[in-house]
Amino acid sequence: MRSAPLNQRVRASLLDILTIYMPSILNRYVFRETLITWAAVTAVLLLVLMIEQFAQVLGDAAGSKLPKDALFALMALGSVQYLTILMPISIFISIMVSLARFYRDSEMAAIMACGIGPASLYRPLSVIALVLAGMAAWLSLDIAPTARRTIQEIGFDASKNLSLSMLEAGRFIPLGTRDAVLYAETVDESGRLTNVFVRNREADEVQVIVAAEANQRNDENTGVKILTFIDGHRYEGVPGTPEFRIIKFAEHGIPYVVPEVGPPKFDIDAMTFGELSVLEKSRAGAEIQWRLSVPLTLFVLTVLAVPLSKSRPRQSRYSNLAGGIFIYIIYVNILVAAKVWLVQGITPAWLGLWWVHLIFLLVAIGLLLNQHGGLMRYKAYLRNRFGGGAE
Repeated sequence: MRSAPLNQRVRASLLDILTIYMPSILNRYVFRETLITWAAVTAVLLLVLMIEQFAQVLGDAAGSKLPKDALFALMALGSVQYLTILMPISIFISIMVSLARFYRDSEMAAIMACGIGPASLYRPLSVIALVLAGMAAWLSLDIAPTARRTIQEIGFDASKNLSLSMLEAGRFIPLGTRDAVLYAETVDESGRLTNVFVRNREADEVQVIVAAEANQRNDENTGVKILTFIDGHRYEGVPGTPEFRIIKFAEHGIPYVVPEVGPPKFDIDAMTFGELSVLEKSRAGAEIQWRLSVPLTLFVLTVLAVPLSKSRPRQSRYSNLAGGIFIYIIYVNILVAAKVWLVQGITPAWLGLWWVHLIFLLVAIGLLLNQHGGLMRYKAYLRNRFGGGAE
């Protein structure tokens, strides 16, 4: 007779323990699963983008558009920019995939059976979102613009160095401000060129010089650099006409100057806050709000991912992912359009880009209420309130 009350007390005690400790256990579980998935998703997406960038940078380096010693620096700087872009979409995908697995394996049904609703999931998710949003804000406001600025400086220095490294073998190089290019097959340590080709245009006349070798010297009086060709031919004439002059020479020199390169002009997304302050208000405000949109988008997508991840038991964990990515694409495209409207003055500065985030936040709240009976209870309240309570 005493065993039944004892069993009831044991079951009651276990229920009390679950009620007390289940939230913390659930928080740690959701936190761990989402964080691991986020790290995997971010790593995969970043790797794909970095492979694409590596191919592009390697092509530029092979084509002598960029210095080869800057290859890894450009890759590192590019990864910072890509990480800034990927943080909102990666947390969005990771939450949807993690929670969809809970639904597929009926874990969500067990969680709800313990009296823990979907709103409790936001507790661990908000911790992740808060940390990642802080990182995203730091990256988008400070680190990413600095990375873009450094990339543009490397490109500027590369173009400047290309003009200074006039006599590099295997490349067509402009000869100063003249409409002329030079090509040399080889260059030795002393600066001697072999198998040299030069094309120059003056008005309608084209001049071509082909020489066995060439070297450079400076005119001590004028400081002008003289490129001296040895044992070659000079062809002069107007294209399309038969009148061409062919001159054979033992030695022939032409002057050239290093073209002046002005100071670099940075794009607006590479400007510091101090530089943005001198721009017109609409452009500066749009750029600042665009940078702030990264952490804001991350927060909104965190809220939106929970209702979008709901699925039936045994359904694939990726079944709702396509719809979620489609919504993300719409979100980003509207943000881009809103930025253009803000720059053009179509939307007022006080409205800015905030209305886009507000719309999608309201959509997320509406989906949550609809899935968990909130809208039905509100409709019932309105019927009782304004319908006199009669059915």
